Amino acid sequence: MPLQNRVTPLSELIADPARGLVYGNRGCLHDATGVIRRRYAVRRWIACRLEFRGWQRGPMLQPGRFTELFFLDEATAFAAGHRPCALCRHDDYLRLVEFWRERHSGPVGADDIDARLHQERLDAAAKRQRHHTAELATLPNGAFVVRDEVPHLVLGSALLRWSPSGYERRIPRGVGPAETITPPSLVALLATGWDGAVPLMHPSAIEWRSVRRNED
Repeated sequence: MPLQNRVTPLSELIADPARGLVYGNRGCLHDATGVIRRRYAVRRWIACRLEFRGWQRGPMLQPGRFTELFFLDEATAFAAGHRPCALCRHDDYLRLVEFWRERHSGPVGADDIDARLHQERLDAAAKRQRHHTAELATLPNGAFVVRDEVPHLVLGSALLRWSPSGYERRIPRGVGPAETITPPSLVALLATGWDGAVPLMHPSAIEWRSVRRNED
């Protein structure tokens, strides 16, 4: 039976057999029996490589250990509010720090970045994910918006409907204000042309883009 450790763009943890292309964690979310009890345990929400230095992982959801999470791609991880890991993605993390220094005043340590992202991704009073508003025309590829109550990926002139195993259908991007899922700082990072050590988009997104080009 699939474990409840697949993360959606809405930051929800679901059980699905699709593993995804990006690994990560946000602390220990499960109890001694492996049942998920909380959405997060720390502010350090990271997105990692699936493999690093040949390290072997033991059984998943071990008592007292961090909960292993999986994302369809980095665009999904960004939408959920995760940032590159400073260990297994050190070069990506340094790029994030440099970007952060240019965009935000004040300290740029990991704790400072995580604190800002926590404010952008979580509505603490409502105890739910915080969404923002942005003009569709201004959003870069890789950002996520809500359309018909479902997460959609921005890609070119289209929006692609997210699913745990890939992007399922395409609709026109349209114009006007949109309910944006991806935290603003990570939207700005995507706008720089971000291309990290893990796949930004699942291959199904590229397939949908190819379909559009063939239709054109």
